[in-house]
Amino acid sequence: MKVEQVLELVKAVSESDLTEFKYEEDGVKLSLKKTCDRIVPVAAPTPVAVAASGIPGAAPAVIPAASVPAAPAPAPAGTAPAETPAAATAGGATAEDALPAGNIVKSPLVGTFYAAPSEDAAPFVKVGDSVKEGQVLAIVEAMKLMNEIESDFTGIVKEILVENGEAVEFGQPLFVIS
Repeated sequence: MKVEQVLELVKAVSESDLTEFKYEEDGVKLSLKKTCDRIVPVAAPTPVAVAASGIPGAAPAVIPAASVPAAPAPAPAGTAPAETPAAATAGGATAEDALPAGNIVKSPLVGTFYAAPSEDAAPFVKVGDSVKEGQVLAIVEAMKLMNEIESDFTGIVKEILVENGEAVEFGQPLFVIS
């Protein structure tokens, strides 16, 4: 089963009324349980999980349900709502409105952002670098799989919006290319 298919299943379970989902195909077992807007694999590591992750004894990952945004708690009457980075900024503009002009490269999945192929390697790109369509900009690790994030645009990296090692959500802006 491909990562995209697993993510599609996670999304489907997140959007449904199901609280638990089990799936088995060709010796691969997948068990998801929904608790508090999260999908949590409930199976203990098995030889199948080891083969899928490539790391013996790897613990199951917790996958946030990216397609189910958490609703903010209502503010008490008579108080102004607190602003968050993703919330409104000065003048009522949203965080996406505050992004520099240019083409935005967004995360195609939930995971951990890595700017370089390894800890001691140089980053794939830096601010000011010229990039071409299809060039690798970063890696997002999801479920122990490294997914290369390629540029959809040709231009210059105007801004990198996340830090190395930071958790990213589906659709979160990562780069601004002008």
